[in-house]
Formats: sequence, C-alpha cells, structure tokens
Amino acid sequence: MTNYDDCIKCGKCIPTCTVHISNPDEVTSPRGFLALLGEYHAGNLELDKEVKSIFESCFLCTNCVEACPKSIQTDFFIENIRKEIGEKFGIAWWKRAFFYLLRNRKVMDIFFKTGYSFQSCKSVMPEKSSLKLPLVKRTVPSISKKSFLNSYPEFIDNGGTKTVAIFIGCLANYNYTDIGKSLLQILRHLDYNVFLAKNQVCCGAPAYFTGDFKTVDYLSKTNISYFETFISEVEAILIPEATCSAMIRVDYEHYFQDQPEWRERVRKLGKKIFLATEWIYTKSPKLGKVSSSVTYHDPCHSRKMQGVWEEPRELLKDSYDLIEMKDPNHCCGFGGITMQTEKYHLAKKIGDSKAEMVKDTGAEIVSAECSACRVQITDSLERNGVETIFKNPIELIADAIK
Repeated sequence: MTNYDDCIKCGKCIPTCTVHISNPDEVTSPRGFLALLGEYHAGNLELDKEVKSIFESCFLCTNCVEACPKSIQTDFFIENIRKEIGEKFGIAWWKRAFFYLLRNRKVMDIFFKTGYSFQSCKSVMPEKSSLKLPLVKRTVPSISKKSFLNSYPEFIDNGGTKTVAIFIGCLANYNYTDIGKSLLQILRHLDYNVFLAKNQVCCGAPAYFTGDFKTVDYLSKTNISYFETFISEVEAILIPEATCSAMIRVDYEHYFQDQPEWRERVRKLGKKIFLATEWIYTKSPKLGKVSSSVTYHDPCHSRKMQGVWEEPRELLKDSYDLIEMKDPNHCCGFGGITMQTEKYHLAKKIGDSKAEMVKDTGAEIVSAECSACRVQITDSLERNGVETIFKNPIELIADAIK
C-alpha cells in the first residue's frame, strides 16, 4: 500500500474531489488532507479542533483514489486519523447511543418498533432541539412496522438444490424492507433456497467512518465468526447494499491490517460474498418489459470500491428505458453520520447537483444499489421539487419478473 507522503502534488485528484466541489479550498482537498497528515505525523501539526473539523469534512467517496496516478488510498488514511480523533476528543453521546444500537440487534428491534408507533405521517427532523443535537430540517426515511429479518423464517425452501444467504443491512432491514422482499422474489424465481442469516449485526460502516474502532472491532468479528458457521453450506452471501458490501469485502481487510489472522479469515469469506446485482447478473434471470424510464446512479461503494456498475445496468436496460444522467459516477453527497448532521451544508450542496442531473434526464425512476444514497437523493429530490422516485435495482428487477 502506498503511503500518504507518496503524493507528488500533481493535483489530478482535486477536480474530482466531492468536498472540494462543495467547498473549494485547497485545505479540504485530497492533496491538502495528505499534506496535513504528513505534517501531523512529523510532529509539526497539533491535532486540534480545527484540524479535527478538516478531517471530518471528507465524504470518503474515493474519487481521489480513482484519479490518483499512484493510487494513494486517501480514504484509508482519513479513516485511521478519525480513530485518533475519536480517542482524543471522544465520540459524541448521541453517536455512541446510535452505535450501541448497532451492537445490540434485539435492543435495536425494540427501538425501531417503538419508533414506528410514534413516527409522524411525514418524517422530518426538526431544525432545533433542546437536546443540542446537530439536527437540520430534512426528509428522513420512514420506519417499517416489522423488520425484514423478523418478517420471514430463517430458512426459506424454494424447492431448489442450492442455497444462498442474505446480509440485508440496517436501512433495508428497518426502513426499506421492500428491497429484501424483492430479493426473496428474485431468488424464488431462480429456484434458490434462502438462508436469512438472522444473527447478523451491522456491518460497522457508520462507526468505521466516524472513528469508533471499538464498535467496528466488535461488529466485524461478530459477523466474520457467524459467517464462518454457515459459509460452506451456501453458494453465496448476497448483499443488496453497496456500503455494507464494500465494508465487508474491502474495508474489513483495511481495518484488519494489523491483525493478520482476521484479515485472512475475511479474505477466505470474500470469495463467496457478492453485491446482489453482481451475482444475479450471472444467473441470467428471465425478465419482462416494463414501461418505465430509469436513470442509474453509481454508488461510490459500488463502482469505485467493488468495480460493480455494468451488471445492474445490463439487468435493467432490457426491461426499462435506461437513460444515463450527466455524471452517474458523481457522489450523491451522503458522506456518513457526521456529514449528514454536523456538516449537512456540504452534503446539501452536492445533493442539489445530483438532483439536477436526475431532473435533466426526465426519468420516472432513479436507482442505486445503496440505501445511504437513497436517503440522500430522496431528500435532494424532494427539496428541489423533482418528482422522480427512488427504487433499488433489486426492486426494479423484481417488478420486471412480475
């Protein structure tokens, strides 16, 4: 792996940088981040609140990695400095409360079940809060009455000779449950039995991007140990969420750089872990024609981190009128918990530009295999008065089967 001081200052990363587009300042650019890292590790820069704010401004979209002639993994270095930030300044109490839920599935089930009972008809976060939370007025996803994992038996027999497992992800489990329902329909169509892997926990991405490595350690090792108990009995583990898939397939290896035993265990599992459309494409499902137009957004954690971008398009284009937007590889601006709360002004600006791209296509539906993108793009579309609706490609494929 290249180091942060391998940067040759060519500047090819800057035009592609999501935060630099939102905030055109050399300091908050990949080249600026790497220079600051070099000064910090040389002992010439104090890790104070100003520097903390700079390193928390990165969207971790990996555009810079893709553009860099030396493939410097700026995102990896920022994720690690955020660990040091968390250790020095602590993690905000409301983030720690959220990560506690991610570590405890049963408590999270109760929390979301209670949340369903109290959610309003239109879920909008308040502009002010007596709890001093960094909230902004914005559209947030509604909560389903029953989680996906609690809605079906652990094993679903579709009369097939092979079985696949599903890692659903938190947003698809509690908010966008039609994704899992649609994936089950597709697997039934393909005559695959399904193991729902109900003891799965959060992939750990929210904590990883925030710098809470203790939570990451617990969640990643819990998932790895659990996957190993059934991996030999399934053909694949399918993940319909780009962020979860990238975390497990790519970032787990980054995280375990100093724990070779766990890193090797992840690598062995990785041979059977797939982003859902990536695997479905190889099975050539029979799909019908649907009279709707779709534009596809490439999630950063799908195209740039896993190289998956052609497969969902190939699955959709025969059934739908596929209209490419101006820059489908342009980050939507989600960026994680901190960006969505404390630095929402940056996320909002990027989201507005993505909403404009979607609007210009005239498509009825915008699709991406990532519920984080769904949260951000849906908010951006509604804020800008764009009537295009969002659907995961898994939902659209299931509709084409119907």
